[in-house]
Amino acid sequence: MALSIGIVGLPNVGKSTMFNALTETQNAEAANYPFCTIEPNKAIVPVPDPRVDQLVKLVKPQKTTYATVEFVDIAGLVKGASQGEGLGNQFLGHIRETAAIVHVVRCFDDPNVIHVHAQPDPKDDVEVINTELILADLQQLERKLERLTKQAKGDKKLQPQIDLANALREHLGAGRPVAAFEAQDFEEFRELNAEMRFITSKTVIYAANVDEGGLAEDNEYVRALRTLAAAENAEVVKVCAKAEEEMAGLTEAERHEFLTAMGATESGLEQVIHQGFRALGLITFLTAGPKEVRAWTIANGATAPQAAGTIHTDFERGFIRAEVIACDAYMKHGGEAGAKAAGVMRVEGKEYVVKDGDVVFFRFNV
Repeated sequence: MALSIGIVGLPNVGKSTMFNALTETQNAEAANYPFCTIEPNKAIVPVPDPRVDQLVKLVKPQKTTYATVEFVDIAGLVKGASQGEGLGNQFLGHIRETAAIVHVVRCFDDPNVIHVHAQPDPKDDVEVINTELILADLQQLERKLERLTKQAKGDKKLQPQIDLANALREHLGAGRPVAAFEAQDFEEFRELNAEMRFITSKTVIYAANVDEGGLAEDNEYVRALRTLAAAENAEVVKVCAKAEEEMAGLTEAERHEFLTAMGATESGLEQVIHQGFRALGLITFLTAGPKEVRAWTIANGATAPQAAGTIHTDFERGFIRAEVIACDAYMKHGGEAGAKAAGVMRVEGKEYVVKDGDVVFFRFNV
């Protein structure tokens, strides 16, 4: 399971600069004019994990594999995008395929960087994007309703789906996202959402893009964004995209020094990644051996056989047991042999719910 996050926002708010920093490349051209990104940039980014780093130092494997996140950066959306305005509308389909959205909001003043409006206004800027996403979902739903209505003439069993779609259409038409829709039949709604992949049903994380002066203390733009996000039960992560892009080329020691100088333990972009995991209820378990140390992504609450299935379907089908050591205990006792000798390795069966940071060895037979 890999986490996929779409990056959206108005033109010229720092999306491509942030994408460059996330991927530690210059794949996304950044320039001081709208619609710089005319193709959806995609990149697979490793998830920073100090537990993996610790295991690598101890085990010294031939290979190291971190959990990953796919980021998709599309052209800036503008008012009227759902009607074909600008270039971002061409790539709305790419957002549908993602699990979550990072909405980049400009939270700094700079007369040298053009903004689509007279000046940044987080409330208005967010409203433009959200409205276009809602309208895009509404258009897609109306096409679905047309098909259902035709099919229902010969199949009365489709009426519950039509009723649900009509209720959702009314909800979207009132300017409310799918995430706020309260369905009477949750299973019916879940199936519809799985088919349609509504953009506004996805988890949203707001990235407040500030200048370096805004990192230490929230400015008025960030405070306004936090108020808006709180009303939506959404998270806000503060980033300085330009500083993060510059930091991407530093060594690990230099990055640490840079972050310490800013009073931070992890970069804003690392916070985006980790917040994405938390928001979507994802955790990682670890496998460690001389050939490879690897982090695997699973849903929080997954059982041992389900976790085994992420490695290979045969592991789940022929699951016998899981040998589990908490990562802290693994490190404390110098590895698997020491943990076994200390009696901290547990043998768990099919009902065991894997915990974040478990180091696991699966026994199976097929």
